[in-house]
Amino acid sequence: MSVTRPRPLVLGAVATDPKVVTVWEAFQSYFVQRGLPFEYVLYSNYEQQVLSHFEGHCDAALSSPLAWIETERLAVARGRKASAIAMRDTDRDLHSVIVSRRDSDITTIAGLEGKRVAVAAKDSPQATLLPLGLIAESGFEPGRDVEVMYFNAGLGKHGAHRGTERDAAKALMSGNADACCLLEDNRSLFELEGILPTTATRIVATTEPFDKCNITVLDGAPQLLIERFVAELLAMSHADPQARRLLDMDGARQWLPGRLSGYVALSRAVDRFGVFNRTFR
Repeated sequence: MSVTRPRPLVLGAVATDPKVVTVWEAFQSYFVQRGLPFEYVLYSNYEQQVLSHFEGHCDAALSSPLAWIETERLAVARGRKASAIAMRDTDRDLHSVIVSRRDSDITTIAGLEGKRVAVAAKDSPQATLLPLGLIAESGFEPGRDVEVMYFNAGLGKHGAHRGTERDAAKALMSGNADACCLLEDNRSLFELEGILPTTATRIVATTEPFDKCNITVLDGAPQLLIERFVAELLAMSHADPQARRLLDMDGARQWLPGRLSGYVALSRAVDRFGVFNRTFR
């Protein structure tokens, strides 16, 4: 006699790192123990995840900020609605920085004119699009007034490959670049690693605050499952040992409701640099 299994909520995520499997295996066990049927599907890049989401292969998706903008615009073009329903506390109010060497005369963005700036991959919001957008809004066009040196490993993973930022930092310190663009948290990490000695570098400029990933759903998603999923996420507390283990694995202290205010600057950069070279339909 066959047993009918309850319909699970299916989450899509991108395999940005081997530990992603470990994290979502742990989350799956956590949700199932609480009576929420849960499965996850991993993709090799965000473009495929976005398309699969629209094709109904997953009910929700952990979207990078760039994937969120793509999903939202594609939804509008198709007469649908996308919503950001949850995000980690560590995905909120981040900054990126432009860094130069202290032995250079680059102390402001104006000093970058005619110089070479090292960035991460072309699709990195944090270490390419946002800081280059800041440079452009200051009146200096990247690629014309400022030479841009890209490190394009991990394309499709939207800047989750920290190694490209490390390469940009190394290019600065070796003299191959005059400045580099980094997530502020990664700049601090590279200081600890000795790649960017505190006494040898300076912050030239800092972006406005921005948000990173969110859990995205489209209209038509199973409402009761989504509501239960969000409730379980928001109820996770660092005071609960089992929840704390998962939060620590995911580099967070809590889950919060989703918001859109932290994507405004990235949306401007996307439009300025023509990131999506296709027509949404």
